[in-house]
Amino acid sequence: MPTDFIQDELEALKRQGLYRRLRRVEGEQGPTLIVDGREVLNFSSNNYLGLASHPALRKAAKEAIDRYGCGAVASRLISGNMTLHEELEEQIAKLKGTAAALVFNSGFQANVGIFSALVGEGDVIFSDALNHASIIDGCRLARARTVVYAHCDLARLEDELKKAPATGRRLIVTETLFSMDGDEAPLAEMVELAERYGAVIMVDEAHATGVFGPNGAGIVAQLGLGERVLVQMGTLGKALGGFGAYVAGSRPLRELLINRCRSFIFTTSLPPPVLAAAIAAVDLLYQEPQRRLALWHNCRALREGLRKLGFSLGESQSQILPLVIGDSERCMAFSERLLQKGVFAQGIRPPTVSEGTSRLRITLMATHTHEHLHRALRTFEEVRGEF
Repeated sequence: MPTDFIQDELEALKRQGLYRRLRRVEGEQGPTLIVDGREVLNFSSNNYLGLASHPALRKAAKEAIDRYGCGAVASRLISGNMTLHEELEEQIAKLKGTAAALVFNSGFQANVGIFSALVGEGDVIFSDALNHASIIDGCRLARARTVVYAHCDLARLEDELKKAPATGRRLIVTETLFSMDGDEAPLAEMVELAERYGAVIMVDEAHATGVFGPNGAGIVAQLGLGERVLVQMGTLGKALGGFGAYVAGSRPLRELLINRCRSFIFTTSLPPPVLAAAIAAVDLLYQEPQRRLALWHNCRALREGLRKLGFSLGESQSQILPLVIGDSERCMAFSERLLQKGVFAQGIRPPTVSEGTSRLRITLMATHTHEHLHRALRTFEEVRGEF
């Protein structure tokens, strides 16, 4: 049968220990979850500040439905550009300290579209080896030559910049906070290299937005590099608790993306309740700074506790703690045993991470309590003993 290849592919994934299935999650996306019918501690969420179920976001979303309805039902260049889009963009530009911002439907859509609008044949993109899949796909679609440099390796990046043709555009792209390792890019040094070799910088602040920098503006703002970074992309669906993404930068950049970015042009725009919730979330970054303080306290406590138990967490100094196990089957067995004991820490396997680096991706939230952390540490110790 012509469709036999589908089952063959599934069987191959199972043999390789890479088969995935969806888990049913119920209840709020808080520090505890109902997973497959059982309440467990949640250490797998990107809801870093605990805003996903905040009363202010709920209220804003409900009021937006009552006023504007449930959907925008058109692209923004036709009839889908609403007051809420522009209000959110003004808020993001203010937060990021840029002249303008543009909202996208998701981080993936933003990244797959940005590169084609900025570079093409004859140009070169320099991309970190551990950049997100959406960046990788965006580079492929751009038709520029992509040079992948070793993770955060400034010497290798400089070598590649030296070898690049003198003609054409040069674009360096990196996550500021890497989603699977929780480590920071050496951004200040990268900006200096870009300026020295006539390149421009694009950063992905998906996991830094809301968490790092003044009022949660991100690592670019924390380092005072806003005027020296061309493109700041970030998301609204992690620390901000909702959905969508943004690009912050100059007004000409915004206008170019409106005119050239296919993933912006050819899609129905974000619906009113999503936009309203995002506006409320940005307001809360200013109003409730204690959430970031609580998150950092929880990060230190769990990191120190896991290290005392003998676990290695790499170079992470963030809310993302990668507990590398190596073998994918062993990693998933470890994750499953934790879940059986009431701790949800998702195992991550190739191709999301490199072969031999399967890990538990443990994430913290501002709303985890001391008791949550103590219970988790006890459970990690128990399961480590079993393995």
